[in-house]
Amino acid sequence: MPIDAAKALAARPRTGEITWDRKDVLLYHLGVGAGVPATDPDELRYTLESRLHVLPSFATVAGSGSPGVISGLSMPGVDVDLARVLHGGQSLTLHRPLPAEGTATATGRIAAVYDKGKAAVLVMRTEVTDADGPLWTNDAQIFVRGEGGWGGDRGPSARLDPPAGDPDKTVERHIREDQALLYRLSGDRNPLHADPDFAAAAGFDRPILHGLCTYGMTLKAVVDTLLDGDVTRVRAYATRFAGVVFPGETLRIRMWRGEGAVRVAVSAAERDDAPVLADTIVEHS
Repeated sequence: MPIDAAKALAARPRTGEITWDRKDVLLYHLGVGAGVPATDPDELRYTLESRLHVLPSFATVAGSGSPGVISGLSMPGVDVDLARVLHGGQSLTLHRPLPAEGTATATGRIAAVYDKGKAAVLVMRTEVTDADGPLWTNDAQIFVRGEGGWGGDRGPSARLDPPAGDPDKTVERHIREDQALLYRLSGDRNPLHADPDFAAAAGFDRPILHGLCTYGMTLKAVVDTLLDGDVTRVRAYATRFAGVVFPGETLRIRMWRGEGAVRVAVSAAERDDAPVLADTIVEHS
């Protein structure tokens, strides 16, 4: 079996230094659709150094640019075909607001391996600290098709009851034709998002958008729409990737206010609202 769960869980954590600067933050913000309209004062907070604040989802690419998926596939006990791999979900916990530039220590390990029958799910956990203490914790859920069925723990269900009633806010965000090409410059250069031949081998008609790009675009929409544009209010953010998005499509983002949290559902408007992100929660102050 290409995945040795016991070996993966027993492997020593990998620790390394990561650094990022304002250019990295600006590039990431452009990659998730910031800067439209280019002279809007609210957008300039994402695109101009003198006003820069950091969208918390930048944590998924800070330093190495890897979302945890690629690093997880290189851990001991894991030997799988990249074409069988999908990013199943992502959760982020913020311990402090992200600085626009910094140096920190990232420690990564496989925190769980689940047997879903027809697939395996690896949970790659990355904990990041700097000289002042913890900054953030990232969990990437890595879905590997065809690698389940060994009788292991199925793990917890990520499914939540649907939000009740009509959404409080609905916004749409157009995805540029070159959005994936721009986003991949922040570090995730999986050819699935750029190479038509590789995408075809993985079963897609054309390259798909990074799940973490949709993740960032969605968080930006929530911050700008329901959190008064204040990125420091975000405390945690989790989602399940429920379907693919193709560059050129439009995201329809529905939001429900709650006590200290916003529930979110994201769909592809042009494909009869095909689900894209599900079980999505933004926790905030």
